[in-house]
Order: sequence, then C-alpha cells, then structure tokens
Amino acid sequence: MQKKVPERTCIVCRKKGEKENFIKIVCNKNNEIHVEKDKKLDGRGAYICKNPECIKKCIKQKSLSRVFKRNVDESVYEEFENEFSAKQN
Repeated sequence: MQKKVPERTCIVCRKKGEKENFIKIVCNKNNEIHVEKDKKLDGRGAYICKNPECIKKCIKQKSLSRVFKRNVDESVYEEFENEFSAKQN
C-alpha cells in the first residue's frame, strides 16, 4: 500500500497538488511573514502556485491579507514578487 502524499491548495486559483509545485509563505508567532526557502519555518502557511498569473493575482488581490486575517504590509508583497522573479531567472 502506497503512502498518501499530502496535497496543498493554491490560495489564488484553488488548484491542488504536491507541495513541491507551490511556493510557501509563512506567518510566524511574531506576525512576521516570510517566503519559505529552506522548508524549516514554523507558523501558519499559505501556498501559491509557481504560475506567474497566480503570483500576480495574489499581489493584486492582496490574498495574503485575507489568508492570514491581518493587514500585510506592501513590503511583504514586494519581497514575494522579487523572490519569485529571482527564481524565474
């Protein structure tokens, strides 16, 4: 019997898949929000497809504010956008 692989869901398009196909954003106990790079951060996580359209929609719709139920600073969205564009190049 195969072990069940956990699925993650994109907060923008609601697509499901394995976590390798997503970017994880973490809100820790101190309400700091970071793009997870080394898969070792604790806290509430939100997953976004690596699809450029989902990234743009997330920033435009301020999806992280909705998911984390708090006002997310513009600098977090800029960091997220910069992180994603660096991975694309």
